[in-house]
Amino acid sequence: MSAHPHHFAPLARLLHWLMAVMIIAMLFIGAGMVASVSERHEWLIHLHKPLGIAILLLVIVRLFVRFSTHQPPLPTDLPGWQALAAKASHVLLYALMLILPLLGWAMISAAGDPVMLGSSWQLPSVVPANALLFAFLRTAHGYLAYVLFLTVLLHLGAALFHGWVRRDGVLQSMLYGKDH
Repeated sequence: MSAHPHHFAPLARLLHWLMAVMIIAMLFIGAGMVASVSERHEWLIHLHKPLGIAILLLVIVRLFVRFSTHQPPLPTDLPGWQALAAKASHVLLYALMLILPLLGWAMISAAGDPVMLGSSWQLPSVVPANALLFAFLRTAHGYLAYVLFLTVLLHLGAALFHGWVRRDGVLQSMLYGKDH
């Protein structure tokens, strides 16, 4: 493998697209949860919790893959501010993928509710039950979900800009494994 591949490693691409689908689903499930007080609310919560923990586990794997494989470099003619924005947005995406599930877990713990990942698997509480802490964590979780949504939109917009306008191979590096 060369020091500067033209494409991301297969596992990195698989994790990227799997997590993209999961995060988009999670954002819609979360929006549905806060917009509903019907029977659907409980059903959405039972989807949201295990999906959040799955995202948390997968982002840890993804970080390991990212630091143990070589990534394609950004185009050399990319303006400095765009290269900085790309790096900063990736750091923000990874941070949010780690922080949001942990906040959700802490929020449910602070509510005094069990964090169930099905009918019989319960995660331990990570903070003591506390109504004020619950309210703070719920607000933080909601605001950071909006930040994640906006960051995902910017990431998608940048990917399409690279693929359709610049045509510089950045989008293709995540789409294909070999020169296509």
